[in-house]
Amino acid sequence: MPDKEIVWLPDLLYVAGRFESGLALVCDVSGRIVRLVRNDELTDEKRIPLPRRAILPGMVNAHSHAFQRVLRGRTEYRTSNRADSFWTWRETMYSAATRLTPEDIYDASRMAFLEMALGGITAVGEFHYLHNAPAGRSYDDPNLLAKEVMRAAGEVGLRIALLRVAYARSGFQTEPNPKQARFIENSPDVYLRNLEALIASVNRANAPHATAWAGVAPHSVRAVPLDYLHEVIAYANENDLKIHMHVAEQPAEVSACIQEYRRSPFALLETEGLLSERFTAVHAIHVTPKAIPSFAKSGAIVCACPATERNLGDGVVPADEYVKHGVPVCLGTDSQEQIDLLEDARELEYHLRLQKLERAVLSVRSPTVREGLSSDQGALLHGRASDTSALLFDCATINGARSVGAPSGALETGMPADFFTVDLDDPSIAGASKDDLLSSVVFSSSRAAVREVVVGGKPIVSEGQHLIQEEVVERFHQLQKRLWS
Repeated sequence: MPDKEIVWLPDLLYVAGRFESGLALVCDVSGRIVRLVRNDELTDEKRIPLPRRAILPGMVNAHSHAFQRVLRGRTEYRTSNRADSFWTWRETMYSAATRLTPEDIYDASRMAFLEMALGGITAVGEFHYLHNAPAGRSYDDPNLLAKEVMRAAGEVGLRIALLRVAYARSGFQTEPNPKQARFIENSPDVYLRNLEALIASVNRANAPHATAWAGVAPHSVRAVPLDYLHEVIAYANENDLKIHMHVAEQPAEVSACIQEYRRSPFALLETEGLLSERFTAVHAIHVTPKAIPSFAKSGAIVCACPATERNLGDGVVPADEYVKHGVPVCLGTDSQEQIDLLEDARELEYHLRLQKLERAVLSVRSPTVREGLSSDQGALLHGRASDTSALLFDCATINGARSVGAPSGALETGMPADFFTVDLDDPSIAGASKDDLLSSVVFSSSRAAVREVVVGGKPIVSEGQHLIQEEVVERFHQLQKRLWS
């Protein structure tokens, strides 16, 4: 006798851009959604009632450095009389990166991924650049540390795109930095050989609904010279791999790129033919408005990390300009100073409000956005009328899924049952109607409102508690004591 299908029965279900009542989500034993049906059409399926809950598609965190979770709270002070910045913060990051053992990286990653799961994230793009032993020697398995990160994601229950970083130098006309020894793979041949070994080890092979896969991540134009960059991106294009790269995060990076290539990072990538629909530019802050239309024509994506960008003083992502020109924007938690993708979503809008002294900047009703849209562009991917909260939630879900290649981001037949629930009686969203619930979730919900998280039909968070939470937290406590005492 075949196994029964499983039915999830919430009060509200977010589908096709709106919340619907009286709908059930039905998945098969493999965790794939087989149909969305009215409650009165159900027969003998196994039922899981979720009273006073709303189901939403799981969020996708498109940019993470999991090991940096160990830095939280350790950098919130001025280091000298000169201006503190990303570059001074980086010194503390290096001090941790040079001391972490493989097991430490596993424990730090589990802690970061646990927090992601508790906040409704079901897939993560891990921008991984710790490859070598602390002195720079390669491990016997050059992907040992990447596999520790993937092991951590698997134990927490998240899908993971391991975006393996290419890192060749400290910068243009810059002496090698011994603190970066764990990152460096000098030759594109070495990098690609190790990447191919990683791909083989995770047995990606374009399998549907995979829980782990690999992509490429040339770190930045300062860390990867142009000939190396061409080889890595050519390989990714030939093998249909996702490409992520830090682009224009800092003014100093832009200046160095102009000094070396007489072009800005955006101009360099465009004129060298390195952009495509597989490419995600992480941060993309310090760009001129005139550079964005040509970037948009490539089909590339931007990943904003507002919580990190405000913490480091990086600047404000010009998301309104990207939206105006049809560039999808996804979101990442980056340095893990705060892990709450809905906070990143709202900050994407709020930073622009502070900058422009107006509200609802990312609405198509905003003159800033509307002026670049044709009459048929006032809708998002599902054809619904666009508003700010819907756009921001798409940044946290379908755009992130597209960026990292996750088989998720929406609740549709044939897709994995990756979702989270919110408690309709949580104080942060209590009183919301069906019509304004999404705005309440995006702009006002606390992470405590997330109660259940399901990946591939399997619950990993129940009643706000992860299955292995106590052990993960305890081991992380011990790691922090060893690292900072």
